[in-house]
Amino acid sequence: MKVSLFDVTQDAEKIIARTARVSSDHPDNPEYVGLIRYMIAHAHWSPFEMVDMTIELETSRMIAQQILRHRSMFFQERSLRYAEAVGFEIYEARRQADKNRQSSVDDLPVHLKAWWENEQKEVWMRSMLAYQDAINFGIARECARAVLPLSTKTNMFMKASMRSWIHYLQLRTQPDTQQEHREIAEGIKAIFIEQFPTVSEALGWL
Repeated sequence: MKVSLFDVTQDAEKIIARTARVSSDHPDNPEYVGLIRYMIAHAHWSPFEMVDMTIELETSRMIAQQILRHRSMFFQERSLRYAEAVGFEIYEARRQADKNRQSSVDDLPVHLKAWWENEQKEVWMRSMLAYQDAINFGIARECARAVLPLSTKTNMFMKASMRSWIHYLQLRTQPDTQQEHREIAEGIKAIFIEQFPTVSEALGWL
């Protein structure tokens, strides 16, 4: 898993304040800290749609499927119709939670975790052998990719307004998010805090 900043609106917090003051007699007031705090405290979210941030990340197609469900964001993902598969990610074994069907518990014995890691490697090697054979036989990449597991690596860009990023981070940093997805969200949150310190402070993230 890798997360990095690709692009961000410059002077984003100042732009939020300026657009929020569209009906004000003093729209160019340079002070914006108090205004941002007020808007967040009173859920005035529309000005936060005026700026955006784009994140580049590397993950698996399994986690990418979860990320792509966030419909307010815009995505550009590596296409295996045009590019060949480049690797896969290993996922640790966790026990299914007793009550929450969307959650897991990290309490399985070491030998079972080792077995699961080995099984994933064997599946990947067998899948890659079939995939590469298909490519060598002249089968199109869009067909050959059918044998690849969900652990296959993918690269993607995620672009969203600040409003959408706030919602995403509030949701996906919660304990009921799959651990691997939560690690991505935490990485993005660290970038968000660095880029938007006033907003982050008002949200209670600092």
